[in-house]
Amino acid sequence: MSRPWVRELVVSFAAVILALVVGAVLIIVSDADVAATWGYFFSYPPDALQASWTAVSDAYTSLFLGALGGWKPISETLVQATPLICAGLGVSLAFRAGLFNIGAQGQLIAGALCAGWVGFSFELPVVVHLLLALAAGLFGGAVWGGLVGLLKARTGAHEVILTIMLNYVALYLLQWLLTTDVLQRPGRNDPISPVVEQTAQFPNWPGTRLHLGFLVALLAVAAVWWLLARSTTGFQLRAVGANPEAARTAGMSVGRAYTIAMLAAGALAGLAGAQQVLGTDYPLTDGIAGSVGFDSITVALLGRASPIGTVVAGLVFGALNAGGLQMQLQTQTPLTLTTVLQATIVLFIAAPALVRAVFRIRAEGTGTVLAKGWNA
Repeated sequence: MSRPWVRELVVSFAAVILALVVGAVLIIVSDADVAATWGYFFSYPPDALQASWTAVSDAYTSLFLGALGGWKPISETLVQATPLICAGLGVSLAFRAGLFNIGAQGQLIAGALCAGWVGFSFELPVVVHLLLALAAGLFGGAVWGGLVGLLKARTGAHEVILTIMLNYVALYLLQWLLTTDVLQRPGRNDPISPVVEQTAQFPNWPGTRLHLGFLVALLAVAAVWWLLARSTTGFQLRAVGANPEAARTAGMSVGRAYTIAMLAAGALAGLAGAQQVLGTDYPLTDGIAGSVGFDSITVALLGRASPIGTVVAGLVFGALNAGGLQMQLQTQTPLTLTTVLQATIVLFIAAPALVRAVFRIRAEGTGTVLAKGWNA
């Protein structure tokens, strides 16, 4: 526990454990049969304890098996985790530069829109088409994120307000374009685009939905790690995130750092959007992003804004998403429980002092700098 990153990892893991405990309480309370046994608890305690244990263990066993109980569930976990990892990297990178990137959802939509348009509008050779669609996704997300960085650097506009508003702009722009000849599928009146050409689709692992985009996500993780840990630009981003005034005094351009950080963050979120439309949801719809952009904020927080931590957090959330359906089918536990678990994880991550107090974890050092005011 002497290294700061080890303590941060332990706190994050403890937050997940506490969330599961809260989830167990909710399972007990929401089950009418189990709750009835607690009505006569003091008369015969074993009934309530046995019923509670059965309900919780059955639900969590189904959740585990639905996420990791064989190759097919594991592959589905990886599919769910893929866009979360990339979008989470975008949020994490901005955090490390001292920026609150709440706009991953809009950047993801912009990336999906551009990648999808290239995917179904052109007929090109297999590799060329896929690479061009990927580049378009990166470009769309980078433009959407870079606009925020540029406005922040030039005018001092707050990135939280900008990114939140651009989320809505991206969504409504997509909804409008899906009703025009630009994106709407010929012969359809509903908001849906043509299907992406097969030459622009990620190759799938046989018998599963797992696609090559997962390996692309791992390459993005390696690239972000190198940027932050081994490059001069990454050092400047971290310096600005830790103390912009000191960085400016040292001769660094704070505005340039903000712009670069948001360009890169937007490109990563755009990559997540490209993975959605080229890997799983081949036509564009107004629900192409789902809640991935917002969930990526949680992933970045749970991963402590580090590339490796973001991968682990993305896998955890991918497992929750993949296993939640199996849990509902086998035990009739509401699918929304997984959403509650994710929200509870955020709550405990945002209150590290509470987690440390419960598990008696010593608070030493400053840990990883997420952004000014976000240190645990």
